[in-house]
Amino acid sequence: MTLQEKVVAAIRNVPDFPERGIQFKDITTLLAKPALVNELIDDWVNRYEKREIDVVVGLESRGFLFGVSLAARLGVPFVPIRKAGKLPFKTVSCQYNLEYGSAEVEIHMDALKKGDRVLIHDDLLATGGTARAAYDLCKKCGAEVTDFSFLLELGFLSGRKRLAGLNAAVHSQVIY
Repeated sequence: MTLQEKVVAAIRNVPDFPERGIQFKDITTLLAKPALVNELIDDWVNRYEKREIDVVVGLESRGFLFGVSLAARLGVPFVPIRKAGKLPFKTVSCQYNLEYGSAEVEIHMDALKKGDRVLIHDDLLATGGTARAAYDLCKKCGAEVTDFSFLLELGFLSGRKRLAGLNAAVHSQVIY
């Protein structure tokens, strides 16, 4: 069985969550499989260890689950991007549009240095709004985003299109 097949088999589908018509991809069942989690981290490390990554940035909150381990294994810092008002120090922020309304994410203003090569990691690429906001935050800090890494991608929502033209590679372990 391939890694992608193992991931798909380990994820629980929850119909009609958080609202009717949504097929939620619950990764908590995958997190309960430490051998599979280690295999995923190994795969990401093999993919990125030669990419000259300086920092792994993870998106709140599920991007922290694998992002911290990935950064540690690559021997680079981990930097969280959080929802507005959650970080204790001075921040840089970025607002972005959601399907209904808008949201705002922040990063500590001193978290990245000019020229840092950044890998942005999250569990899910859906419409691409949060990933694009993370990219914009990193750019505001003077960093260069070289890669996006996702556990899952909902290809039918076309989030990858929102990241097109950013000169950063996009990799998803599984695309639905």
